[in-house]
Amino acid sequence: MPINFQEIYTRIQDIGKGARERKKTLEERRAKVRELLAAYASELDFLRSKVDAAKAADANIRCAVPLEEPLASSHPARGPASDVTLIAADGSQILPDRHAAVQFGLINVGAILLKSNSGAAPQIFTDSQLLFDHELYTETGSVTQDDIEFSRDIAERKKLLELAKEQTGTLIALTDGPVEIWGAKSANEGDYQKTLEQHKSILSQLQSRDVTVAGYVDKPGADLVVRLLELTLLDVEQMKEVRQQHPLRGVTDRWLFSGILKSRERSAVFALQSSSCIRYTGSLSLHFFYLNVGDEKHPSIVRVEIPDWVAKDEPKLDLLHSALIQQCRIMGARPYPYILHRAHEIAVVSFEEKKQIEQMIQQMQLNNQEVLDEISSKQSAKNLAGRMRG
Repeated sequence: MPINFQEIYTRIQDIGKGARERKKTLEERRAKVRELLAAYASELDFLRSKVDAAKAADANIRCAVPLEEPLASSHPARGPASDVTLIAADGSQILPDRHAAVQFGLINVGAILLKSNSGAAPQIFTDSQLLFDHELYTETGSVTQDDIEFSRDIAERKKLLELAKEQTGTLIALTDGPVEIWGAKSANEGDYQKTLEQHKSILSQLQSRDVTVAGYVDKPGADLVVRLLELTLLDVEQMKEVRQQHPLRGVTDRWLFSGILKSRERSAVFALQSSSCIRYTGSLSLHFFYLNVGDEKHPSIVRVEIPDWVAKDEPKLDLLHSALIQQCRIMGARPYPYILHRAHEIAVVSFEEKKQIEQMIQQMQLNNQEVLDEISSKQSAKNLAGRMRG
């Protein structure tokens, strides 16, 4: 038996004993958030001063920054998004496996282009980049999962730009996840900076083409606005250790805005204070809003990340808002933008496709009289164990 279920069961019983206390603590913290929201929702200058104090103690503090609207603002969708072209891209990857017989990696990007109210079928695109031999190495060693995922994110953005350049009219470009791309922790600093500049160049080119760019975060776990409210509880001494101060931990923005936003409404737009502020500046600085894509009985709060040039353009905001609502309605009871769902379906690489690529590479090696490698003894033992269990 691979898992000691008796130990797991005992631990779960212990966890269960604390359920009542956890519930009580969470309810108290949620009540405090409601109280703070009522007190400070319109005190924007005061809230910004608290963010400035937190930044002085920790420049990488991550929280929302209010702009011009009260924290509890809400906005209904303003009519249908007509005569707009939507582009979405998503990616998947195969990571090199040193225990496999063939060493390779793959970045697969799926994209879809949909012209609203045109009657035309969506156009789909796939870009597949095979990584082999020297492409599996960096200056400091072998490529890592972080390296490949970082390259996948860039490939998605490149595809959006490529398709945008071929279109005219009103364009919306979507990715699943934030607009920001996260630097691989294991990546070479020089490589990261080079790729970051490439990403920013792509964003700037999309801006120059007047494209509305957004990143869609489903079921967000962040506490950006709650963290902003949390700062109001900290005195001068506590602010010096702001990274360790979390009196409202466990309360999420998703919970907060499920009580503020009615179906199809969006929140105020906030600036994002985080370590990315030094990398994304000016028209590329990052903003976000929350959106309720659910119905009256079942709110579904998502976070939509946008660059500054979209945040400051009300017609673009309204169009993006309406387009996302329309896309989510297509998916029915489990609201999610249809165009992102399709991009994901296009991008996914199946196990059978991975095996086919392995066989194609091995056949190429045989044809060129290269020596074929073998799977590791460890993998062989795993395969044998799997057959024996079957």
